[in-house]
Amino acid sequence: MRLWSDSFENARPIPAEFAMGQPDGFAPNRNPHLAWSDVPDGTRSFALLCIDPDAPPVPETVGRDDVQIPVEQPRAHFIHWAMADITPDVRTIAVGSCSDGVTVRGKRQPAGPAGARQGLNDYTGWFAGDAQMGGDYSGYDGPYPPFNDLRVHRYFFRLFALDVAALDLPERFTAADVERAMQGHVLAEAAVHGTYTLNTALRG
Repeated sequence: MRLWSDSFENARPIPAEFAMGQPDGFAPNRNPHLAWSDVPDGTRSFALLCIDPDAPPVPETVGRDDVQIPVEQPRAHFIHWAMADITPDVRTIAVGSCSDGVTVRGKRQPAGPAGARQGLNDYTGWFAGDAQMGGDYSGYDGPYPPFNDLRVHRYFFRLFALDVAALDLPERFTAADVERAMQGHVLAEAAVHGTYTLNTALRG
């Protein structure tokens, strides 16, 4: 199975159009184009995850002018998108079809392919307790890495072809729920990734 994007080249920078944050604040936050081919026989649905494996795990270091987050600091995953039950006839997700702009407190009913279910992303936990921004962030919300991070973040879009039409998921599901539910049902996986940084010293 092959996955690609017309919005960015594999392993190359993601344009700010597809990010949640840019140097002067919020970015357009549109989902990028994705397309796939060479789907295995027996595919009954797809699941899609977008994961940043370079997120700093210490919130107190984020966004500080007096601290730079070192490249070698241990990192954690930050989920930007979890979508399940994409029907087997779908081969393309158009630019901006699932996210177009920042929704304060999260999208209530995020758009997506007909029949697909959108899970919570990790902005839900990041903004928890914030009176202005707190809420359930579902669907796609793009990159917004710390401007004081010395590591360029990577964003992996991972597509899974599954042998079941629907995954056994709770109503408010996460990427971890998707990963558990699809164990033993993955026929194929494909991935594409881009990079993004808000550190002015690292931006080309």
